[in-house]
Amino acid sequence: MKIFRKIAVPILAILIFLALWEWLVWFNNWPNYKMASPSDLWPAFWRFRWLFLEYGWQTLWRTVAGLGLAVVVGTLIGMVMGFSRTVREGLYPLLVGFNAIPKATVVPVIALIFVGQHDMNTILIAFMISFFPIAVSVSIGLSTLEPEYRDILRSLGASQFIVFWKIALPKTLPEFFGALKVAVTLAFIGTNLMEIVEPHGKGLGHLFDSGKINADYPLMFAVLIALAVLGILLFYIVVALEKVFAGWAERTAH
Repeated sequence: MKIFRKIAVPILAILIFLALWEWLVWFNNWPNYKMASPSDLWPAFWRFRWLFLEYGWQTLWRTVAGLGLAVVVGTLIGMVMGFSRTVREGLYPLLVGFNAIPKATVVPVIALIFVGQHDMNTILIAFMISFFPIAVSVSIGLSTLEPEYRDILRSLGASQFIVFWKIALPKTLPEFFGALKVAVTLAFIGTNLMEIVEPHGKGLGHLFDSGKINADYPLMFAVLIALAVLGILLFYIVVALEKVFAGWAERTAH
């Protein structure tokens, strides 16, 4: 029953959203060049089905690659900041300042510096926009570790690595997966920013830009729905990993 509820409720919510969207377009009598309705999207999907498959895969693997890089780098930075107050106080202003810069202004700079390196540019922007919440969550999780646990293990001869592996890492997992859920959506934003801005690119962002140039509104909205589906897919993969590695936190909360 619980599994059925977890599947049925999100599907029902999506169907209600699509029905309200269809009704809104019908009620306002909007043409599809002003606001496409859900019934306009399937013909666009079918007409460009091979491009959706090819570009969707390119967007997905570059997003996952950028997210994976963000996990590695963000975790390492968070570990250093969590274990050293001096480093934490020195890096926080830099990280906050960097994260405050709109990434839409960074995309053209990266595209000009690495001209023609579309895959690397896209992965780099996905990484730059998604590593911050991971680094901060790991840093907070480690910096709030109870010193008693650390002192007991150190008095028993445990190394810093053992302290991290046995105590600190399990404690930070709930915060880490919470940040990873946010980073998933941010990585998709970064990927599509680069795909839209960089000329002669590929990916769903490029397909969206093509629809905009040709005033093909059903295609544009179909791309947005495809991006939403990929984002939901990746989000639930993270949820599944969270249940495997940090399911104890959810059980404790209940």
